Amino acid sequence: MKNEYIEVIKNDPNYIELLSRRKSLTIKLSLAMLVVYFSFILTIAYQPTFLATPISEGAVTTIGIPIGIFVIIFAFALTGYYTLRANKEFDSLTQKIKDKVKDI
Repeated sequence: MKNEYIEVIKNDPNYIELLSRRKSLTIKLSLAMLVVYFSFILTIAYQPTFLATPISEGAVTTIGIPIGIFVIIFAFALTGYYTLRANKEFDSLTQKIKDKVKDI
């Protein structure tokens, strides 16, 4: 890629907006995942009896199993949410940047 293209892209308001939006979303989703994951881990460390409590009387399955499954599903949901946002917002901004560079 030529240096002139790089400078045009760096100074493009769409590129600056793309970086800002992507960074903001990435930080928010990462923090959400860290809170959920470390809450689970800290519960395992400091309240293992809570997670060992059976779901119902006489049940073999404990509360920890659905909570662990929730953590996994939450990670997939965040990935899906990021993908949706990327396809809707980030791809259109990227296309605008490409169109601008194509005109040079």
